Amino acid sequence: MKRPEFIDGNGFIAEVIRTSRRKSADIRVEEGAVSVVVPVDTSLERIGELLADKRRWIKEKISLHQEMTPPSSKRYVSGESFSYLGRNYRLKVEKGPFAPVKLVQGRLVVSVPQGAEQPHMIRNALIRWYKRQAETKLNEKVTRWAPQVGVTVPNVSIKTFKSRWGSCTAKGELQFNWQIMMAPNRMVDYVVVHELCHLLRHDHSPQFWGEVGRVLSDYEECREWLKQHGYVVAI
Repeated sequence: MKRPEFIDGNGFIAEVIRTSRRKSADIRVEEGAVSVVVPVDTSLERIGELLADKRRWIKEKISLHQEMTPPSSKRYVSGESFSYLGRNYRLKVEKGPFAPVKLVQGRLVVSVPQGAEQPHMIRNALIRWYKRQAETKLNEKVTRWAPQVGVTVPNVSIKTFKSRWGSCTAKGELQFNWQIMMAPNRMVDYVVVHELCHLLRHDHSPQFWGEVGRVLSDYEECREWLKQHGYVVAI
């Protein structure tokens, strides 16, 4: 996986995504997080100019997202606890040039510039981290479980869903909600197996649950856990 690249946009942090598939820049604000997709050889100076030109629009989109985001009990300060695969890790906010979240000695460490430690910036850094973990771990789990289900390894993408953990498209692509990474590891296995079994049966018939049970004998306990505790899997 490529090392993530970021640029300080003066009040927000933008992730730089370089690709050979684009000939022009594209600025996106998704879930309050800013990214700029650019051709591979675009200079940081040019990217800075692009962000400066769009700064007002970007700030308006960020503000709109903050207004629409349900209030959180989190303050995104050092010492707060965040769950990853069912274990709790303490957040450590350091001052300095922006650096993405890293899991270091049992702590989720993020570095932000002095004066830029607004809760939404730290929240966005955490979301980016969870999404990267989801991309790696869920692909690993799909590769591990697909042979046991009896299907070929499908394409996997990471999404944000409001009320579901995963989805199997008509084309046979699996989509997973990155927030499942906050649940215990066994629950993640269950969600992966569940969606893989949809490649065999695209329904929730007794035959479908029979396929799930053939691979995971404790699937009912996992399903019940997510029904009862799914509300805690949020950031």
